[in-house]
Amino acid sequence: MTTQSTSNAAPATGRCPFAGGAGNEFSFFKGGYQQDPAGSLSWARANEPVFHDEETGYWVVTRHEDVKKVFSDSASFSAAITLAPVTPPSQEAGEILGKYAFGPTPVLVDSDQPVHRKIRRLNAPVFMPENIDPLEGFIRDTTNTYIDRFVDRGHADLIADLLWDLPCLIALEFLGVPDEDVDTVRLLATSMTEFLWGQPSPEDELRAADGLGKFWAMGGRIVEKLKELENPPGWIGHTIKLQREYPDLFPDSYLQTNVMGGTMAAHETTTNATANALVTLLRNPEQWDAICRDPSLIPSVVEECLRHSGSVVAWRRKAKTDVEVGGTIIPEGAKVLMVIGSANYDEQVFDAPDDFDPERPNNGEHVAFGHGPHMCLGNHLARLEMRVFLEELTRRLPGMRLSDQEFRYMANTSFRGPEELRVSWDVAPAAARGSADA
Repeated sequence: MTTQSTSNAAPATGRCPFAGGAGNEFSFFKGGYQQDPAGSLSWARANEPVFHDEETGYWVVTRHEDVKKVFSDSASFSAAITLAPVTPPSQEAGEILGKYAFGPTPVLVDSDQPVHRKIRRLNAPVFMPENIDPLEGFIRDTTNTYIDRFVDRGHADLIADLLWDLPCLIALEFLGVPDEDVDTVRLLATSMTEFLWGQPSPEDELRAADGLGKFWAMGGRIVEKLKELENPPGWIGHTIKLQREYPDLFPDSYLQTNVMGGTMAAHETTTNATANALVTLLRNPEQWDAICRDPSLIPSVVEECLRHSGSVVAWRRKAKTDVEVGGTIIPEGAKVLMVIGSANYDEQVFDAPDDFDPERPNNGEHVAFGHGPHMCLGNHLARLEMRVFLEELTRRLPGMRLSDQEFRYMANTSFRGPEELRVSWDVAPAAARGSADA
């Protein structure tokens, strides 16, 4: 992670023949992108699949095949800017971060080969199913504890009442720091999203920078506490043990950065992915009713939800050399944004992509977790959480329906999930399906 950002203007020779058309009206921070990322870029997939966005300075890649190419081609594209701010920070914001001695180090998500290959191999055991699956009991019990708090009410905001805390609690358990304050961690992680992937106002930028600095300081405190233990738990504990064997590969700054990135990745994306899935299912009540009747359908529903309404809608790279993508030359040094949410609606790969179809034969071809050497290591944990959440909500609240509402989203390039999700149900049958029935 870095607070430096390099602007790359688009040379005339690199522009597509359609440049100057619909792309001039497009924005990642206003308009339809937050509500419907794929729909807002349908013009690009059809006519200008790789275009230069003047507002951000990024080359935008929108088709499935091209997104996979950028993800896979580590010889031509660097991951180094993955956690750099999309909007270059002001001097004042930099000074705030300086007060916290903010000094992150490349970790799994933003390291390049051959270092990435080595640290991925060393971290991979923590993410293997045999180490993730034992969390299922904790996930299920905690889910029911939260549902118990509102099941008799007949209505809820599933973000505030369930999904604000639940994935964060699971993330902290997985990381090995279950005693951290959930509200504080969640708010600081939100500051990270806003600062790194948003376009905040000057006032909001300074507030987000302060939150990011506090997040960094919290990471340092957690690392120091766990380093005092002979056998520290969780993923952070695992990296501390790796540090003892490979001190040059895993300095303290790596551990501290990993607390921030790991916390944010392990809960922010799952909160949003589950919320998006619930919105999609409740907008398609026949599909919701189907999984209420037959929970064995849930794994395939999860895959289609990840394709249809995933939480990570874009990711970033930097071109190491002039490279052709989708018939366009992206120049050396250019910043690249692969829009996953658009790729998952590519009509050349998915028939009738706007339709929500859990029986779609190739829904597993989505790129919700990326592709290639950087494919998300945490995908098994995310799928497990989403499956358990849906199993328990369909079991206990089968009559749940969406309340009238307008969904609001944080304006940013890469993460999408509603700020509120209001639902209601008939109390009597819901209460009859208590957690003791599990």
